[in-house]
Amino acid sequence: MTLPVQGNEEGNKMVKALVVTGFGINCEEEMAAAYRLAGADATILHLNELFRERDSIRRYDILNLPGGFSFGDDIGSAKVLANKFKFKKMRSGKLFIDEIAQFLNDGKYILGVCNGFQALVKMGLLPNIGGNFEQEVTLTGNDSGKFEDRWVHCLVTPGNPTPFLSDPAVKGLDMPVRHGEGKLIVRDARIREAILEKKLNVLTYADRQGRPTADYPANPNGSELNCAGLCDPGGQVFGLMPHPEAYLSLYNHPAWAKKKRETPGISEEGEGLAVFRNIVSEISKKR
Repeated sequence: MTLPVQGNEEGNKMVKALVVTGFGINCEEEMAAAYRLAGADATILHLNELFRERDSIRRYDILNLPGGFSFGDDIGSAKVLANKFKFKKMRSGKLFIDEIAQFLNDGKYILGVCNGFQALVKMGLLPNIGGNFEQEVTLTGNDSGKFEDRWVHCLVTPGNPTPFLSDPAVKGLDMPVRHGEGKLIVRDARIREAILEKKLNVLTYADRQGRPTADYPANPNGSELNCAGLCDPGGQVFGLMPHPEAYLSLYNHPAWAKKKRETPGISEEGEGLAVFRNIVSEISKKR
């Protein structure tokens, strides 16, 4: 089947973000809204449309895996979704993971939030130290033993390699978490050392004094390395447990009124929008 015809000339110049949905993903509208506010063209597409080759990730600049409860989290969060990505044969007989590998070889980008981050980890796309899509870390049950649905503060690791966090003015982000399995566990000491050496632990949970912390509740899950987000060595793949797409407006924040009183000239943009502005800007500069 032929692919959809792209839009007009002006539309073709826009950064194109593909936001996948289906199988229990439920944050696709917020993520698409984030890209549109950042100046990109966002398309929401059911994964089956890609598997049946009615469209292709090759037409897009950024592949996005939003949050949700794919397959009901019945066999570990996003494990079934990860296996679909990794082992699903498309209509042509090609493995979908090979499409992803080519997508990355073409210099394009992938973002996974919450359930999407879990899928990227279990597919082996993060941190992918070995470069062979072998799983090197996992995300498992929170130390609290319960679902955590509240706001946290995260620090951006200076000098990290991902353009999603490239703005030097953004040193920290408030964002909400909504997960029951967000605790990062690293497979072995070699992987842990590589993550630290390459600055792939790009977001860390922090207390209100701006100090990385393993202490609950500032660290909502007990992650090793206080990890809230990882990228791959090339910075093209970025995954995080907190939801930047849920903080697009200042008024999303539970303390927005206090922020306005303390800083009357504060921007009305939400801090999470910076993640999307950064990557759209990076891609636009390459055109």
